[in-house]
Amino acid sequence: MTSAHAVDLSVQVGALRLRNPILAASGTFGYGLEFAHLVNLHRLGGFVTKGLSREPIEGALPPRLCPTASGLLNAIGLQNVGVRAFVAEKLPELRKFDTVVIANVFGYTLEDYVEVIRVLESAEGLAGYELNISCPNVSRGGMQFGGDASQASEVVEAARKAASRRPLWVKLSPLVTDIGLIARAAEEAGADALTVANTYPAMALDFRTGMSRLGSATGGLSGPAIKPITLRLVWETKKAVKSPIIGLGGIETAEDVLEYLSAGASAVQVGTASFADPRVSERLVDALPSVLVEAKIFSLNELRDRPLAENG
Repeated sequence: MTSAHAVDLSVQVGALRLRNPILAASGTFGYGLEFAHLVNLHRLGGFVTKGLSREPIEGALPPRLCPTASGLLNAIGLQNVGVRAFVAEKLPELRKFDTVVIANVFGYTLEDYVEVIRVLESAEGLAGYELNISCPNVSRGGMQFGGDASQASEVVEAARKAASRRPLWVKLSPLVTDIGLIARAAEEAGADALTVANTYPAMALDFRTGMSRLGSATGGLSGPAIKPITLRLVWETKKAVKSPIIGLGGIETAEDVLEYLSAGASAVQVGTASFADPRVSERLVDALPSVLVEAKIFSLNELRDRPLAENG
């Protein structure tokens, strides 16, 4: 019988080789440093920092989190210290860890994205960038960059030109009619990989007061409730592009991870589950080998590349 220790968990995401397919997702893992005393960062495939902007952002009014049935609503407001403070204060500490660090980047204009990447390009300690294109383009009436193929292409192309040193992942919005169309536009504009997908706009109300249960009117829904929907988006994206895909949405167990890989993802990100269990990413790394051996699967590539079987 093959031992679980013999299972190779390493995966390739474009030019990046990860020791395993488990990354901690942006917005749920801080800058990584906040979890370093709880999680052995060396054991993860990597993690994505919280979103970095051109200037510091204070974020939304509290309350910022609201539990829902099988999920969580958040309205953090993209609070962050700004890219320059990140490079000066956070990145030197992150360089002490032997793990892949991906910087999440966002902006409200093309110039914002380009400037953030320009600052990061001059610093050491990062393996790549993840572009959040679910932000409103203020120069185009507030439409999300990721909601339109031409705008997605424009921002990815601008970021690609700025990001000459490192891989560029693009985090897609789930709020599109055809995610394959947006994925192809991002790929053709220079994306090295695609993260599928961001949270789903949603809300929670207190009928007694008529007020939102968040400090903002709406927030982003994440957690187990969105997993079946996002799993389909990963599958749809896989059919549309050749680029690697990183899947995220409702991952809590090793079986969840392997379902995303079966749908076509090369790696996954774990988000909301980290609020309930800060060590969940590391626990998933521990759990994967035995689940694979039990299923008589000894290669993650074998799982990802096999055709999806249909009943009937």
